[in-house]
Order: sequence, then structure tokens, then C-alpha cells
Amino acid sequence: MKKSKILFFAAIAATLVSCGKSGGGRPNFGDNEYPVVTVGTTSSSSQQTFPASIKGVQDVQISPKVQGFITQVNVREGQTVSAGQVLFVIDNVTYQSQVRQMQASCNTAQAACNTAKLSYENAQKLYEGKVIGEFELQSAINSYESAKASLAQAQAGLASAKESLSFCYVKSPASGIIGTLPFKKGALVNTASVLTTVSNNSSMEVYFSMTERDVLEMTKTAGSQNAALDGIPSVKLQLSDGSIYNHEGKVTKMSGVIDQATGTVQMIAVFPNPEKLLKSGGSGSILIPHSNASAIVIPQSCVSEVQNKKFVYILQKDNKVKYTEIKVDPQNDGNNYIVTEGLKVGDKYVTNGITKLSDGMEIVPITPERYQQKIQEQAKAMSAGDIVNAMKK
Repeated sequence: MKKSKILFFAAIAATLVSCGKSGGGRPNFGDNEYPVVTVGTTSSSSQQTFPASIKGVQDVQISPKVQGFITQVNVREGQTVSAGQVLFVIDNVTYQSQVRQMQASCNTAQAACNTAKLSYENAQKLYEGKVIGEFELQSAINSYESAKASLAQAQAGLASAKESLSFCYVKSPASGIIGTLPFKKGALVNTASVLTTVSNNSSMEVYFSMTERDVLEMTKTAGSQNAALDGIPSVKLQLSDGSIYNHEGKVTKMSGVIDQATGTVQMIAVFPNPEKLLKSGGSGSILIPHSNASAIVIPQSCVSEVQNKKFVYILQKDNKVKYTEIKVDPQNDGNNYIVTEGLKVGDKYVTNGITKLSDGMEIVPITPERYQQKIQEQAKAMSAGDIVNAMKK
């Protein structure tokens, strides 16, 4: 029984102490004493979090330039390829025939051109010997020029046929990683078909959005958009599993257009990807750190909130408190606020018992240490009878 009384008394004492530590309640000292702290500055660090999507620096969709059946698939999903490597081969029998046909036309045109050239040279000699007239010479010249034009036309047709044949060998325009392969050998494809995507993931671009207001403030402070980008510190990337990517990135680009639907501006941060851990199409969160060497930091327990507005009680010179609105940084650690407006260095604010205060109320300011000491003294002074009476009340 005696042990249970001791535990009961200890519980009551602990309750008193906890009341002293909370911002809302306070023991009944009877002398109107409240703990007051003078505003100072301290260094603080916080970070902003933005949802983000991950893309390769260069994501290239691969489509054929000709229609036909796929005869070879030379790569597999996830394979690393180099620029110029043949990825697919499309049935090229028809295109080879066109090349041979145009080559024959080119040979015929070349022979005709050679014959026309001989005729022209012979006519020129005859004209110089006054054997033929100017009309015959001009006719030979015209025939030669026509033959040369026909040869040029045939050569152009041959070049076009060879180019069409080369399109049957679908090559990678850039180095990177092969994406999905929706078409297999034997599939009929055309110029609208996307055979795969090659993603250059040596480094990755991470897209996120900032509000128009934040971007304007940042740009005005820095003086220009480029200066604002340079002023953004190195950022971190939180992956979809909650872990932090082990390489920091840098914000390098800012969209020049505001999304009217969301009122945001798209930003791009570049991250190195030496381990190829980041994949194009992934998601995560960008973490932008903020450091302030002269921040005003106050406990959240001394702040009351009414209709999304935050207030503290500031001690005036006549020891009366003033119910004052403050503004805080939306980013916080869950225990403290960084005050941006409403408090200045040298102001004094009440830290405990704020729920029993009212605007204009006169108090007796004491230090937080003295406040805690009085709580402990009151807890020790309580007798078992006091505890019973307190419970009855």
C-alpha cells in the first residue's frame, strides 16, 4: 500500500512538471508569474521538399524511316549501346532491288552521256574544219548537256535508293541504355512505330516545380535568373524508397513559362549517375537546404494558432503582454519555428502558460529556470492530503 502511494505521488509530481514544460497549461502559483525569454538569433538550417521526376539527359525515341517486317533485333532491354550501333534490321529485299534497278539506270545514263560526249567532240572538230555548220554543232552540244542531266538524275535516284536501303538498318543516334522492346522479330512496323527508347543516363535530369512567388523572390534577390540559379546550393535527391541518393545535384535550368494550371515554374537539377542507379522515368523528391546564421527561432509550444494565423504574447515595458501575430517559415523541424515577421531581436515573449493569458494582461516576468524551479518546489510541497483534495476538485 505504501509503495502504491509513493508511485501515485510520483505520478502527480510528474504531471506538474510536464504541465510546466507544455506551452498551454501552468501550475497555480497564485502570484501571476510567467516565464519570459528575450529574443536572440541563432544559426538554423532547414530544407524544402519538392516532388520530382527523373529523366535521362537525352531520351531518344527510335522509329524506323521505312515500312517493313523486322528481320533482326540486335539488342535486349537494359543493354548499353553506343552511337551508330545497329539496333534493328527491317526486311530490305525490296530496297536492294531498287538499288540494283537504279544502278542499272545510272550505268545506262553514263553510257549515253559518254556517247553524247564523243558526238560533241567530233562535231566540234568538224565545225572547226568547216565541214558542218553551227546548227549541227549546237545540236551536238544540246544532246551532250541532256545526257549529262539524265546521268545526274539517275545518280540522284541511286543515292535515294541507297539511303532507303540504309534506313532498313535502324541505328542508335546516341549512346545510352535500351528501354522496352514492344516489337519482336517478324513484326510489321512503319514510320509511326516506336521501336524503343535510348536513354543517355551518364547523368540524369530531375524535374521539379517551384511556385511563381518563390521564383520571383529568388530572382529579385539575386538580380537575374542566371544569378538566381547560381545562388541555389547543391541539392539532394530522396529516392522513392526514402533513401538519399549518394551524389548531390545542381539546379541548372529554369523554365521561362509559368504553368497557368498550377502557378508553378519547372526547374531542372542535374545529378551524376556513375553507378547507373537512377533510371529514366523514376520518381523522388528534391531537397533544397537553407541555412540562416541569424535566424529567430522560438519553440512551437509558445505559439498559439487561430484560423491559420500564429500569435505570441510579447512583454511590454509596463509588464503587460501584447497578443502579437507572427509569420514563420513554412519549413520546420516539428519543435521550433523560424520567425520571419513579428519578432525582432530584443523583444521578450512568454514561453509557458499562454492559454491563461489575455491581451493586455499584467504579469510578473521570471526566467524559465526560475519557473521550472517553482514547479519542482510546488510538487515537493504537496502532501498526500493535497493530492486527494486536488483529485476531488
